[in-house]
Amino acid sequence: MSLKERLNEDMKTAMRSKDQLSLSTIRLINAAVKQYEVDERTEADDAKVIALISKMVKQRKDSAKIYADAGRQDLADKENAEIDIINRYLPQMMSAAEIQQAVADAVAQTGAAGMADMGKVMGVLKTSLAGKADMGEVNKILKAALS
Repeated sequence: MSLKERLNEDMKTAMRSKDQLSLSTIRLINAAVKQYEVDERTEADDAKVIALISKMVKQRKDSAKIYADAGRQDLADKENAEIDIINRYLPQMMSAAEIQQAVADAVAQTGAAGMADMGKVMGVLKTSLAGKADMGEVNKILKAALS
């Protein structure tokens, strides 16, 4: 079952169970996928859906932090609840040790010697770790490895 089919089935289940938060969150995901398909005039595959969902998680994390800093914990809690629902559709994220190993492999593969080679290594890592790891965390680990 593709990710889009799973989203549609989960939307129907949320409608039947009257789970409004899940229903609205899944509708937001479906709207983002449909918007991509209309804009690009192409069918979104699972990899693209995962990329869109990852972007949505990042946006919600940023919003939750802003709301919490502004003293609006109710809105921050809503954003965090949406993150929990969205994370159901993302693949299992890599641990810090797995990310460090992937960074070490990429550095060895590209022959990077310092910070000047960071872009070359990140290019390799982005393709291999897309959707599997938080790229901000990968960036931090790579900077530590190259310094």
